Amino acid sequence: MSGPGFLLSSWPWRSAGYLLTGAVTGAVALAGIATTAAAGGILAVVLVGLPLLVLAALAGIPVAWVERRRLRLIDRDPAPDQHRAPTAYGLWAWLTTRMRERTTWRELGYAVLFAVLLWPVDAIVLAVALLAPLSVVATPLLMATVGGGRETKVLKQWIVTSWPVAFAVAVLGLLLLGLCGYVLGVVAGARAELTRLLIAPREGDLKEKVTELARSRLRLVDAFETERRRIERDLHDGAQQRLVALTMTLGLARLDIPPGPLADQLAAAHEEADKALAELRELIHGIHPKVLADYGLPAAVADAADRSVVPVDVALELPKRLPQAVEAAAYFVVREALTNIARHSGANRAEVSGAHRDGRLFLQVRDDGRGGADPGAGSGLTGLGDRVSALGGRLSLSSPPGGPTLLRVEFPCERTEACA
Repeated sequence: MSGPGFLLSSWPWRSAGYLLTGAVTGAVALAGIATTAAAGGILAVVLVGLPLLVLAALAGIPVAWVERRRLRLIDRDPAPDQHRAPTAYGLWAWLTTRMRERTTWRELGYAVLFAVLLWPVDAIVLAVALLAPLSVVATPLLMATVGGGRETKVLKQWIVTSWPVAFAVAVLGLLLLGLCGYVLGVVAGARAELTRLLIAPREGDLKEKVTELARSRLRLVDAFETERRRIERDLHDGAQQRLVALTMTLGLARLDIPPGPLADQLAAAHEEADKALAELRELIHGIHPKVLADYGLPAAVADAADRSVVPVDVALELPKRLPQAVEAAAYFVVREALTNIARHSGANRAEVSGAHRDGRLFLQVRDDGRGGADPGAGSGLTGLGDRVSALGGRLSLSSPPGGPTLLRVEFPCERTEACA
């Protein structure tokens, strides 16, 4: 509206069309709600009020459907339907889903407000801001047709008896029509914003997008962990067994070969096979340790502590099992932290502690090393933060120069059946 070409654009007429269709739709909605209430009242005598509640709740859905499409006259942003899809097929599933939604009741409230208050306002504004200026502009035409060229009334208030005055009034009406074009734009914009606020809020769209993004991220994490477990299983049951068989074959062959160059080559091959088997087992353990899948996070952390070069004290007070994604991410954090301690801290001792309370898993990894850990120095702390945030968790690090270093991790983990 601040642009110079507003009056020459289609927006004033779009605003008038929005208010006009609002007045018509509101009158129809009023008649429909009154009819629905009457029908529900008749059925309520038979079924103790339940049909009245259902019919009243559903009355706002068609009104909101029409209103979302009328918004296109004024608002270029889409107004999507915020109703959830039923979890099953059939009328009963649809009804139960709609009755449990806040959106249904919000649309009912808007429909009642629309039918009782908003559409009369639309009609009054349209009459004052459009029909009145047009009737003033049409003064010469009314004087020539209705008044027989002698006189006519302007807005049924003032009498015009001469042609110069009639044309002057028409020019005044044109100016008034231009001014009322802005009034129509303001009122239609305010009405459209109120409609969007009640039945299609922008923050609701953003919230749904954020929620869906979080859900899709969790699905990706679950898919990633499933794929890791599949790779671990394939390596454990496939390549590892073949290497074990090869090592045993080479060992038996060494027993049958007399000393000599061939025996030395066979011994070297046997040692290389043993090293490859040990590296493969370590790789499998790093992908997804079997102890984590079979016994849970406390046993897996204890196993990682036993494998650590630096002595590690473990104090975990956890439920029997946690969700698989949380267990995998927590184990990854602990294992990576212990690796960093062994490589960079110069610590003599480390400690891993944790507990589950208030629907969250808390872990701490502490060491008495030199401190000064820097996330940008390639220590893997950035990757740890990404892994934790993917599950909605938080990671904090305290590592002043001279130590000690304390890594805190927090994961959301409600006490569902998987967490109990």
